[in-house]
Amino acid sequence: MMSEKRMYIPVEEAFLEWRKDPEFVAAYDALEEEFALAEALISARAQADMTQEDVAQKMGTTQAVIARLESGRTMPSTRTLTRFAEATGTKLRISFVREKSSASQIG
Repeated sequence: MMSEKRMYIPVEEAFLEWRKDPEFVAAYDALEEEFALAEALISARAQADMTQEDVAQKMGTTQAVIARLESGRTMPSTRTLTRFAEATGTKLRISFVREKSSASQIG
């Protein structure tokens, strides 16, 4: 009996491995804001146990569109983000967070 081979590495597992590399951590932290949305999208999809194709079908779009959204290279509209949230069984929540250094710049 052949054992089933895993066809992919879950994104969470890959991310944990990459976080062990100090160069990756430094580069990732420098781009944190750009990656925040992509990370949130990927996380919502992973927690819903869905593929990009699954999300695309629920949104009425293509897997390529979902891949672009998750790449962090695009700035989707709130309407698109709401549709993504609905497809993954989540709710879109947007918040403003004060930057750590901005308090000393005010006044």
